[in-house]
Amino acid sequence: MSTAPVWPDELFTDLDRSGPVPLYFQISSRLERAIREGVIPAGARLENEISIGERLGLSRPTVRRAIQELVNKGLLVRRRGIGTQVVQARVSRPVELTSLHEDLTRVGHTPSTRVLSLERIPADEETAQRLHVAPGAEVTRLRRLRSADGTPMAILENLLPPEFSDLTIEQLERQGLYEILRARGITIKIANQVIGARRTHGEEHELLEIAKGSPLLTMDRVAFDHGGRVIEAGHHCYRPDLYSFETTLVSR
Repeated sequence: MSTAPVWPDELFTDLDRSGPVPLYFQISSRLERAIREGVIPAGARLENEISIGERLGLSRPTVRRAIQELVNKGLLVRRRGIGTQVVQARVSRPVELTSLHEDLTRVGHTPSTRVLSLERIPADEETAQRLHVAPGAEVTRLRRLRSADGTPMAILENLLPPEFSDLTIEQLERQGLYEILRARGITIKIANQVIGARRTHGEEHELLEIAKGSPLLTMDRVAFDHGGRVIEAGHHCYRPDLYSFETTLVSR
């Protein structure tokens, strides 16, 4: 993100430099409260440790330990080329037949979409089998980067059968895919879904602003309408520090 580094000096005007509570703990505690109360918003970058130390008249190791306390709690993350950043609140997604766009909106986040590619391609054998179309049929393949409140969260890859060849980038950047489908009178009734994990490959780490080779959550889904027709097949990958799947298990 391009947000300028922040450091709320007013939180640290009364540090107790001679008392029994370690200075690193005082700093981390006050920062944690400011983050949880929204004084320092999700996505904000902190000044670097040297600058913070100079502001507060403290050693770099003291500041580093204070920051590390919040990294360990999952409130801050260190990113190469970006610095120390407040972590976006994690989205917990029920394992239900919903879209990421809807899930983000439901919990109060502002979703945004960048279409990385939108193309019409002839279906190879694997794609034809997934979409239940004839090999060689022209299908739509799209790839999107989904963000929440400006923070990259997921890369969404979808395959759609020939009748959706008129989808546009403008539509996909303005609405979620399932919302677009519903507007066309299509109701997704059931889906086969597999949740897994893998490491980043290609430029995924750059798109998601994480370290190369970082772990990702994955979800593969084939969705059907009420008549059993395949509507879409997708492979999605998510940042695990910002996203999780939630399910309820019932004994039999």
